[in-house]
Amino acid sequence: MEIRECAKNCKAFQQLLHFYNNREEAARQFRQKGGKVVGLLGADVPDELILAAGMFPVRIYADKDGKLTEADKYLEFSFDPVIRAQFEKLVDGTYADIIDYLAISNSTDVIIRTYLYLREMRRQEPEKPVPPLDFIDWLFTRRMIYQVRNEFVVDLFRKTVEEWSGRKISDADIEAAAKILNEDRAALREISALRKADKPRISGTEAMVIIGSAMFMDRAEHAELTRQIAREAKDWPEIEGKRIFLTGSNHEYTDLYEMIEKHGGVVVGEDHDWGDRYFERDYDTSYSPTRALVDRYMLRSFSSKKAFVSQRVQALDEAVNASRADAVIFYVNVYEESASWDYPSQKKSLEDRGIATKAFVKMAYPIEKNEWLEDSLKEFIDSLKE
Repeated sequence: MEIRECAKNCKAFQQLLHFYNNREEAARQFRQKGGKVVGLLGADVPDELILAAGMFPVRIYADKDGKLTEADKYLEFSFDPVIRAQFEKLVDGTYADIIDYLAISNSTDVIIRTYLYLREMRRQEPEKPVPPLDFIDWLFTRRMIYQVRNEFVVDLFRKTVEEWSGRKISDADIEAAAKILNEDRAALREISALRKADKPRISGTEAMVIIGSAMFMDRAEHAELTRQIAREAKDWPEIEGKRIFLTGSNHEYTDLYEMIEKHGGVVVGEDHDWGDRYFERDYDTSYSPTRALVDRYMLRSFSSKKAFVSQRVQALDEAVNASRADAVIFYVNVYEESASWDYPSQKKSLEDRGIATKAFVKMAYPIEKNEWLEDSLKEFIDSLKE
């Protein structure tokens, strides 16, 4: 399903779609006015600290149609294709006039390796346009001793951001930034509720635009526009279709969503980092800033990239229950083995409860390279209607 006319005619949605399609625009404008921009690689960089320092955070994303000249030169082909495409843009100069600094979180093992490559490039090939960077080395196990270690890590990153911005970050600065981000997350949860309603008012494709645009624009503005959409969307036409939950690889574009919804599915939820997980869990203002940041980023639902199989089984079961999905599609890009490790146990748990599953693994990137995919998706969705 392409974006519907009701969404296209909504002025607030038009603005978010503009930033979704023109992902560098806001960062360029901010920088042209003298501000500093921080690129984010990985899903666990605390936006609160960057906003608190008066800087602009922007997500690093892959150019799905770009050449990989630099990536082929420096990276093994076993790096997953999205990371390879992101690496290309960081090394070939694409971001040279867009970002001043790069913050990397260890959200996946391959991102850790990417950080090490970039760090060595800055040391050995300083002529390369790799920006100054910092690495956030979270521990993902949920025990008190690891929480204490993570608070130390957050404080280290806070000092780095202060150095980058040239200003001291007060606790009040962090709480003011957190208020903006909490409001934006609350607005996105309003959108989520309209997706997951008995009769969805917002499609998965439309939701992807609304969520994804937040990663490339002013978050206070995004919150206000998202609230406007939520108000208007209550009167949008109901969407008929089999309710699909999507898990596996991240999706930085709407291609797969459009393909699913074109053939009678409606994507009511996902647990990847460009979807529901992005706005899950608020910054708790009753905690100290350091503790609140650790709580917010470390106690979200378990990512397929950093969790035990049992944790992923439970997390997916809970997310599917909340979305009341009829079926779950597992979509995993080639060389992203970690997500596929969870699949057998997740499949059994879901199917034991009568929820259909379909797995697409070792998928070529970009999605267009899988010429057979659309027919297979149509066949699966048709089978749900029988």
